[in-house]
Amino acid sequence: MDRTELLYAHWATRSLQNARDSKWKKLVQEIQALPETHPDALAFQLMMVRLNSCVTCDARKYVEKGGCARCSITTLSFSKDSEEALLARFRAARKEINQALKEQNRELDKAA
Repeated sequence: MDRTELLYAHWATRSLQNARDSKWKKLVQEIQALPETHPDALAFQLMMVRLNSCVTCDARKYVEKGGCARCSITTLSFSKDSEEALLARFRAARKEINQALKEQNRELDKAA
């Protein structure tokens, strides 16, 4: 970690492998292998931002919670969402990211 993140940091993904069962572990392994700008990595980050309430985080809370990895592990351990519900959250975030990217490409095509 070479910088302080105030939204979920992609590098923290690897620490979440054992937070749930096999389907979750497989997803985490796939996501951590991707660059942070890949649409699936962005979708995972968006899902974690929402789960962790990262938008309300500040430097003080970041330190108190021990950073992104520890905060995410804690959030997942206390979450009442099942593994399937978490995977559904990921799929919904992926759909949202893909839609945003399509809209961005349409705007770029109009500008060209």
